[in-house]
Amino acid sequence: MAHTHSSGSFLDSFRQPKAVWAVAFACVISFMGIGLVDPILPSLSSQLDATPSQVTLLFTSYLVVTAVAMLITGWFSSRFGAKQTLVVGLVIIVVFAALAGASGSIAEIVGFRAGWGLGNALFIATSLAVIVGSATGGFGGAIILYEAALGVGIASGPLLGGVLGNISWRGPFFGVAVLMLIALVATIVFVPSTPKPAEKSSILEPIMALRHRSLATTSVTGLLYNWGFFTILGYAPFLMNLSALKLGAVFFCWGILVAIFAVFGAPMLKSRFGTPKTLYGALIGMALACLVIGIFSGSQSVVIGATIASGIFVGLNNTLVTTAVMSIAPVQRSVASATYGFVRFIGGGLAPFAAGKLVEHYNDHVPFVLGAVAVVIAAVVLSTVHGALTDADTEEQQTESHERADAESAVTEIPAVEGEAVMAETALREDRAVAQRR
Repeated sequence: MAHTHSSGSFLDSFRQPKAVWAVAFACVISFMGIGLVDPILPSLSSQLDATPSQVTLLFTSYLVVTAVAMLITGWFSSRFGAKQTLVVGLVIIVVFAALAGASGSIAEIVGFRAGWGLGNALFIATSLAVIVGSATGGFGGAIILYEAALGVGIASGPLLGGVLGNISWRGPFFGVAVLMLIALVATIVFVPSTPKPAEKSSILEPIMALRHRSLATTSVTGLLYNWGFFTILGYAPFLMNLSALKLGAVFFCWGILVAIFAVFGAPMLKSRFGTPKTLYGALIGMALACLVIGIFSGSQSVVIGATIASGIFVGLNNTLVTTAVMSIAPVQRSVASATYGFVRFIGGGLAPFAAGKLVEHYNDHVPFVLGAVAVVIAAVVLSTVHGALTDADTEEQQTESHERADAESAVTEIPAVEGEAVMAETALREDRAVAQRR
């Protein structure tokens, strides 16, 4: 996500047409899917007689398919249009979420989550473009609204999963199917038809874009960071020994921190310290959270506290790494987004399954220590494009300075123009009065 908040205030970002609200609502539900299954992971393991590594495949199938499908989203939307891509993505999510809820084995759920991932890729890759294209108040306002939707979805997903999962493990899947069906109807009714792009995208564009060092470097940073992030998200619930409802409450607190630091914390820290320094701090913080869980994996309170605290660093990283990609990638934003999504979701998808296997062969400490090492390496990799990130910050500051100068100039000119108008009107009245006296 790019952050250009110069256009419009925070409140102005929420005065939007119905089409924008329809897509934003769908975004909330879509992002719920990321953490929705967290509270029910232990109950799935016990009720379906599955090992933790088998259960973590719910993340792996979902995210790996999402990653691969990112490569075709531009190709698809350039041929069928943005609205049609949204609708197809939502239909796929509704169908496969319902099928997952009706499943009878962990293998079936894993398979249907893969189908869910395909729909999610089509939807999330297109939703930002639709919001930006339909929103009032400029690009910055649209981005704020998109980030707010992301934050609400990530925070409320585990809570909904905990409440419905406390009734039955099937509840969260059916709940998403119903909510996405409402979002589908809203999208069909309120989002206007969009014309197909003049040029059709090639399916190879996102792969070819990896030839650019800056994009490849930031994408690898995203992969390594997501390895740590999804190690916590996918395996920490097994260490907490909590009910589905209590797990939902833990990850709700985590999600609130993700939302706050993604929407407010990241722009504030970026403006004060710059993108590189803020990202180094966030990555080191994420590595420490992983390491603490790894060292004290037997302490329930420490695992819960470190997991919730990791939301701070997840929020900062989600915003700033994506911003960095959009700022320094020498390709179109849609292509950069698809390339980055493909690489980083691979890391997010493989990490939970690897964590389960490492625990089975070694112990609870190993996957989190490995996650901490991966995130530290991410900071080192990112440092190789330090100069490009600094240049992007400088360019953004210069652009904002010019915009402010133009705005101040316009405000200064208004009284002068108004004064000239008053003088002209006064002279005209005097001329009329003289003419009447004559």
